[in-house]
Amino acid sequence: MPRSNNNFGRVRKRQMSIESVPADRMRLVFSILLAGLTGLVCRMAWLQVLQAPELEARARAVQTHQTKPLGSRRSIVDRMGRLVAIDEEYFRIWAHPRYFQFPGDVNGKLRTPEEVALKLSEFLDIPSGELVRRLVGRGSGIKLAEGVQPEIAARIRNLRISGLDLEAYPQRVYPQGDLFANVVGFLNHDRIPQAGLEQSRNRELLRNEKSHALRRGADGTPLPDDLAPGIFFGDDIRLQLTLDARLQELAAKAIDAQVRKWNAKKGVVIVMDVNNGELLAMTSTPTYDPNNYWQYSPALFKEWSVQDLFEPGSTFKPINLAIALQEGVIISGEKINDTGIVQVGGWPITNHDQKTHGWINFPTLLQVSSNVGMVKTMRKLKPSIYWDWLHRLGVDTRPDTDLPGAVAGQLKAKDKFVRQPIEPATASFGQGFSLTPLKLVQLHALIANGGNLVSPHITRGLRVGEALTSSADGKVDKLMRSEVTKNVLDWMESVVEKGSGKGVKTPGYRIGGKTGTAQKAAHGTYLPGAKICSFVANLPLDNPRYVVLVVVDEPQGPNAFGSTVAVPVAKKIIDGLLVLEKIPPSRSQGQAQRSQG
Repeated sequence: MPRSNNNFGRVRKRQMSIESVPADRMRLVFSILLAGLTGLVCRMAWLQVLQAPELEARARAVQTHQTKPLGSRRSIVDRMGRLVAIDEEYFRIWAHPRYFQFPGDVNGKLRTPEEVALKLSEFLDIPSGELVRRLVGRGSGIKLAEGVQPEIAARIRNLRISGLDLEAYPQRVYPQGDLFANVVGFLNHDRIPQAGLEQSRNRELLRNEKSHALRRGADGTPLPDDLAPGIFFGDDIRLQLTLDARLQELAAKAIDAQVRKWNAKKGVVIVMDVNNGELLAMTSTPTYDPNNYWQYSPALFKEWSVQDLFEPGSTFKPINLAIALQEGVIISGEKINDTGIVQVGGWPITNHDQKTHGWINFPTLLQVSSNVGMVKTMRKLKPSIYWDWLHRLGVDTRPDTDLPGAVAGQLKAKDKFVRQPIEPATASFGQGFSLTPLKLVQLHALIANGGNLVSPHITRGLRVGEALTSSADGKVDKLMRSEVTKNVLDWMESVVEKGSGKGVKTPGYRIGGKTGTAQKAAHGTYLPGAKICSFVANLPLDNPRYVVLVVVDEPQGPNAFGSTVAVPVAKKIIDGLLVLEKIPPSRSQGQAQRSQG
């Protein structure tokens, strides 16, 4: 066998020679690296020093969310805390078809308006075909819906459809409907107050909202940096009314039914606390729903009980008798000769029933509502002093009240009132001058509370939790002696016990009242056949607390009087008031009943 070659199969190792790098090449590489490093340092210096403020501002703009005030308003509640007006958050839905995508869609894929409309129609009360019609032809900024409730908006947001924006905005809502419309008013579509307390107390109803800058992380999480204490706490202040929704509803139903029954033009009910002037009820009909104000005539937006004048008629007779007693021209036990007719300045004045009542005392005068007796009574008072009293009582001045739009009454000029005997004569039975129902309530409260003229009002103040910031107290003027008003109250009680106010008589309770059926005047002349029927009551007479007034304008029918039109309404309200305010029976009648037993 041939010998193997030991060198066969050996791997030859490659040998490379080491050569030195040329110096020029090293200098070139070093120069390139040095230039790059120098450029990087210069760029960093440029960004960190020269452009730092600009870049920081741009970063802040991206990281910071600026909250904008919504212009929301404080709530309004009644005396028991029931909501009367509240701001609720609603949403507008805006569509941008050029960006329509569903969750998980690849970049660049756009959904059609038909696909989006099919999903939205499940939540909006709009057919998908109508939605498609609105979406087609426009690329962006399409308002699809307004007034979307929060729960519906949340469900639409959960669809996570790109190209849909939900814009939050506050909307004023009146949970009680038309119940408080006459005093609360409403906001128009642009949230501008148009009537009532919304307009007169606008500044107090606006929440103290401010714009805040809120920093957020990359995922949108709010960061606690630079946040002032209390920034996320809301404004829980509420405007509280003196009105009671329960009594307000009772009064509204009673007056509305009576106005319809007698085919009258309008009617009003006022219930007031005679000691502090708080109004527990103040309602009128016809009225409107502030949630849908655009469906009603603007003539309904004002409250006629504080803005319209009327001649009070016989309901003013107790006021006149109080004036005569205060001046000492009459005494409690005397009598007046009712001759059935009296001539004043060539004008014959008769009683409403055309009867002659002879010698009558003052309780009987009120029971039969004697015009002749009133003329002869007030003749004992000098006309100038009589006019001064009407002026002092504020017949021709605006009441001191927080009720929006309250107006002054009308009283003849003093020189005319003094020179022409017919003026004080007609004023003695409540004609020839005019006032508002609110003013009449204020004057009868003066009779009930012992001679104090209190300021009627419907707001208690701003409430936060259990704390109440009371409104400024109105002035109280002492105008008459308490013994004078006590006499008049006793005389008014006889009207309920024996006269035209018997319809409100309630076993166990002492109630005083006076009916009125006055001619209606317009532009200085009396309208043929037109009249205003009214009734005013004070209760309970042992310790008077409330005055109730009912006025019905132009009831139709030959049997339309204060006793037939206004008294039944007052009866329903008084019965409800006794229960709601837990008024105990009068002491004297309760004792009389026990002694009889």
